[in-house]
Amino acid sequence: MLLSDKVIVITGGASGIGYACVKAYIKAGAHVVVLDIQQEAMDRLMAEIGPDHLAIDCDVTKESSVKLAIEQVKDRYGRIDAIHNNAGIATPSKSLELTTPGEWQTIMNVNLFSIYLTTKFGLPYLKQSAGCILNTSSMVASIGQLNHAAYVASKGAVDALTKAMALDYAPYKIRVNAVAPAGVWTPTLEKWAAEQPDKESIEQYLDDIHVLGYCPKGDVVADGCTFLLSDKARFITGHILPIGGGAELGYRR
Repeated sequence: MLLSDKVIVITGGASGIGYACVKAYIKAGAHVVVLDIQQEAMDRLMAEIGPDHLAIDCDVTKESSVKLAIEQVKDRYGRIDAIHNNAGIATPSKSLELTTPGEWQTIMNVNLFSIYLTTKFGLPYLKQSAGCILNTSSMVASIGQLNHAAYVASKGAVDALTKAMALDYAPYKIRVNAVAPAGVWTPTLEKWAAEQPDKESIEQYLDDIHVLGYCPKGDVVADGCTFLLSDKARFITGHILPIGGGAELGYRR
């Protein structure tokens, strides 16, 4: 029970990696609060995890929405021990000059500005608990990705921001880290793969880029996140943890 009785707020927790993290955190003993805008997915999740936890309809790009959500967490639990900034989008799949100003702003708002908002409103409670912050980054932040300029830029900024936050909040005993997955089978990736001309070839490619030989599901990321939020990682801060099965060592093909 690595997270026994900890109150963990996670954005984008209704599906994909976030969903796997929610399940892992609960298994480790935490009370989990999910901030998301996917109402149907949150309803299904709550039916699965039960009333000891909380799901809040929250647009993490809107200041008023995040402020209200954090207040609801405080009213329900009286504390916050960790914030996991997991909400993210990968679209558009374009090079920089083809990306519209609106697309650029949207991805920066979801992937980056949301971290500013959760930190702004959650920090007073993290100071009280000497808690921690975890950001979901991506391996592409360090190696790049074809036709995803805005996404890569946003995740590169997440890595840099993680380190700056770790320095700023260390005096309060608040740890700040990030995880950097490579390929992970989520509904988004499954949809993308199904749209490719040769689905079997794409699946083989996704297996092959990972040195350990397969493209994982979200549980492998969730296990790393559970560790970083636990006291087992009490002397780790400002770290970007690769969870890519060795993909960060260089694609095999």
